[in-house]
Amino acid sequence: MWCIGAALALALVLATASTAGAAGYCGDLKNAYGPFDYRTRAAHAENFNLVEKDHFTAGIENGIKGSSGQLGADLDYTLRAIPNHHRALATMARVAVQTKSLQLPGAKYAVECYFERAMRFTPDDGAVRAEFGTYMFALGKRDKALIAFKDAAEMAPENAAINYNLGLAYFQQKNYTEALVYAKKAYALGFPLPGLKNKLAAAGKWDNRAE
Repeated sequence: MWCIGAALALALVLATASTAGAAGYCGDLKNAYGPFDYRTRAAHAENFNLVEKDHFTAGIENGIKGSSGQLGADLDYTLRAIPNHHRALATMARVAVQTKSLQLPGAKYAVECYFERAMRFTPDDGAVRAEFGTYMFALGKRDKALIAFKDAAEMAPENAAINYNLGLAYFQQKNYTEALVYAKKAYALGFPLPGLKNKLAAAGKWDNRAE
């Protein structure tokens, strides 16, 4: 997951639509290859490898260059075949924020559309909601980010990174009570970065008795 602690250094567009309306704007999920659920990659390893060996290489994931031309085109191919590909979504969002673009060159849709497609394809995938929350947070859309992280935490309550990012989102809204709750949970689940704890301590809100 692209942690929003990193997104803050970068200065941390679709309104919620009906399924029919979203499908019209963001495209049908039918695809010539797939679509496959990213969470089933172990059962479809060969299918995933066919997509990723050309369209989600290390260079693409690092946002350096596309294999077939434009980076956005390769990410589009990957996300049409595997709409909830967590790492591809994270890459697209990160590059879009870095380049201050709402749609990457070569991509068929705006970045937010790829998240809408992923949520439409796998509405119970907490990692997709978490990546969307990170993207919204980086864009300064803190209310949308908080909603996405809350949804993610409900779907994946034992995910340390999701709880950490939800705590950060609450902290940014100065809701220190909730920030502390999710910080404690994240650290209890083994989250390694001390950033949120340090922020709460600096604000005089860290409760050492709860450790």
